[in-house]
Amino acid sequence: MVFEWIEQYWDALVLMTAEMSPYLLLGFFIAGILRVFVPRTLYSKHLARPGMKSVMKAAALGVPLPLCSCGVIPTTVGLRREGASHGACTSFLIATPQTGVDSIAATYSLMGLPFAIVRPLAALFTAIFGGWLVNQYTNKDEAMHDNDSSISECSHVKAEKMGILQKIKEALNYAFVEMMEDVGKWLVVGLLIAALITVAVPNEWLAALHDYKLLNMLIVLAIAIPMYVCATGSIPIAVSLMAKGLTPGAGLVLLMAGPAVNSASMLVIGKVFGKRTLWLYLLSIIIGAMLFGLGIDYLLPEEWFAVKSGITEAACHEEGISIFSYICTALLLALMVHALWPWKHHHHHHEELASCIIYNVEGMNCSHCAANVEKAIAAVEGVEHVEVSLHDGTASIIGSHLEDDVLRAVESIGFKANKAT
Repeated sequence: MVFEWIEQYWDALVLMTAEMSPYLLLGFFIAGILRVFVPRTLYSKHLARPGMKSVMKAAALGVPLPLCSCGVIPTTVGLRREGASHGACTSFLIATPQTGVDSIAATYSLMGLPFAIVRPLAALFTAIFGGWLVNQYTNKDEAMHDNDSSISECSHVKAEKMGILQKIKEALNYAFVEMMEDVGKWLVVGLLIAALITVAVPNEWLAALHDYKLLNMLIVLAIAIPMYVCATGSIPIAVSLMAKGLTPGAGLVLLMAGPAVNSASMLVIGKVFGKRTLWLYLLSIIIGAMLFGLGIDYLLPEEWFAVKSGITEAACHEEGISIFSYICTALLLALMVHALWPWKHHHHHHEELASCIIYNVEGMNCSHCAANVEKAIAAVEGVEHVEVSLHDGTASIIGSHLEDDVLRAVESIGFKANKAT
C-alpha cells in the first residue's frame, strides 16, 4: 500500500513537472530578454504623471514582469524615487507579482488557454482599480515615507553600455540563474504540495463544497493571503485542488491572492507606503479576485476551465509525456540544481572582505531584494565595496561610512538592518 502510494505520488509529480517545463524555460528566457533589453527609463518616463493614464501604464508594464511580491517592493520604491506617481506605484505593486511571462506560459501548460488569458486580464484590471483607489483616497504626503538616500541605477546604466553579446549573456544569466534562485525553491514546494494533494486528499472533501462557490473563495482567501507562494508555484497547487473539486473561480482567487499578498510583503508595504495604501492594496486584490472568480463560476462555461484530464489521472500513469518534455524537464532540473546548490551561497571573496563591517539585513526573500539592498548601500557616501548575501541575510561593507547612513539607506527601500555584533 505504501509503495503504491509513493508510486502514485511520483507519477503525479513527474507529470506536472513535464507539462510545465517547456513553457517555464520559454517564459524564463523571455523574462531575461525583457529585463536586459527594455531600458528602466521606459518605466519612469511613462509613470511620472498623476492620473489614470500612468496607473493603466503601470498595470500594463507590471503584468509581464517576473517579480515576486517581495522583490517588487524595492523596485517600486526605485520607481517612486524616479518620479512615478503614487497611484502608478500601487498599480505596479498589484499587477507585477500576480503574473509574469513565465507564469503565464506555465498557466497555459497546465490550465489551458482560457485561464492563461483571464489571469493576466484579472491582474491588469485589479491593478488599475487599486491605483484608482489610491489616487482617490490617499493624500499626496502619504505617498511614501521618504528618506534622504537614493537608489543607484548602476546596473541599468551598465546594461545600456553593453554590446549585444554581453546583453544576451546577461539576459541568460538573469533568466536561468537569478530567476531560478528566486522561483526554483517555491516552484519545488508548489509541485510537492500539488502532488501530495493529488494523491492524498479524497475527492469527496472538496467536491462536497463545489456548489458553495462563494464559500470556496473565502476559504482560499483565508489560506492564500498570509501564505507566501510565487506566481508560478501557485499553478500546480491550484490545478491539484481543482482536480479535487475546487471551483475554477476559487482556483483563480488562489492564483491572484497567493502571489500578490503575504504577511511579509504586507508589513513592508505598510511601512514604506503607509497604512492607508496597504489597506487599499489589500481591498483591491480581494475585490478583484472575488469578482473575477465569481465571473468565471457564474458567467463562463465551466468546461473552459476544467483541468487537463491527464493531470487528474496523474496518480495512475505517466502516458502522454513526449521526449521533448522529458528533455526540457531534465534541463530545468539541472538549472535549478545549479541555482540552488548550497555551496554557491558561501562563495564569498573572503580575502577581499577580510576587514569589512558586517550588517544583518532582515526581510530579503529573493535575489531582487538582495540586489536592491546592494544598490542602496553602494550609493552611501564612503562605501567602497559592498557584498550582500541573501542566504546569510548580511551585507559586508568596506569603506569609511556612517552606520546611520547605511541603516537609513536599507530602511528606505523597506528592509531592516543592524550592525552585526
